[in-house]
Formats: sequence, structure tokens, C-alpha cells
Amino acid sequence: MRLRVEFTTEPFDLDEAPAHAVVARDVVTGARLDAVDVGPFGNTVEGDADRVLDAVGDLLRETLRAGATRVSLQVNVIADAERGEGEAP
Repeated sequence: MRLRVEFTTEPFDLDEAPAHAVVARDVVTGARLDAVDVGPFGNTVEGDADRVLDAVGDLLRETLRAGATRVSLQVNVIADAERGEGEAP
């Protein structure tokens, strides 16, 4: 199974990236996922379910330790072309 996770951490700071946002970027870029897109207001990661779920656990622990007061997540099951799996219903 493959997953795509979209997430944001708060509070926002428009002048510079807060420590929790930097930590979030470091966690997901170091997680050996298939795709990572980090932006100023939202982030997306994609990969094998086990790796993504491990990364989400690390993301939550580390960003909260670094000062995040809110982490919003959306998790979607996505098609796995190699296995011929389609989108989840």
C-alpha cells in the first residue's frame, strides 16, 4: 500500500521558518520516501505505507518538541502502479 500525507505545522511565521517547520522538513527529507514537497504553507510526502507512517510518528514527536502547537494531517491511500492497485474507495 502507498500513502500520501499532506501536513502543516503551526504557528506560522511569515518572516522566517519557525524551528518546528525546519524540524518537519528535516524529518521528511531524511525518511527515505518516494516524494517530498515542502512548501511555506503545506507539505506533501508519498511512499510505502510503513515508511510514511514511521515518518509521521517522527514528525509528530519532533515538531511538537520543537514548539509546534498544532499539526494538521491528511492521509490518503494512493494507487500503486507496480502492484496494479487502484485508488481506495
